[in-house]
Amino acid sequence: MEIQGKIKLVGQTQTFGSNGFRKREVVLTTEEQYPQSILVEFVQDKCDLLNSYQVGQQVKISINLRGREWVNPQGETKYFNSIQGWRIENMAAAQASSAGMPPVAPVDAFEPTSNFKEEDHDDLPF
Repeated sequence: MEIQGKIKLVGQTQTFGSNGFRKREVVLTTEEQYPQSILVEFVQDKCDLLNSYQVGQQVKISINLRGREWVNPQGETKYFNSIQGWRIENMAAAQASSAGMPPVAPVDAFEPTSNFKEEDHDDLPF
């Protein structure tokens, strides 16, 4: 899945536990009738993907939805969801690179696409 919007906040990398688990959060504001502020977390080596991004940039983030179950000490079961990013793309750079490409001319379905002469294909048996 993907979400698009403007970066509202880029957090610092946080390290947890003795095994060095790393997490970094980014908040993305969607651009729709009712804008949403969506928290996306990048974990482990994906934290470094956010190094070149800053507040205000238009981006597209590829995400996975994650869910987990937890039973508290009183025996109650709780459920938690998270949005985990695994790729981020600068939309301004993507639009600029596609704008520099020449337009692709439509191909007529009835027009031959190879360079052969009319007399080359009149050898049909009927």
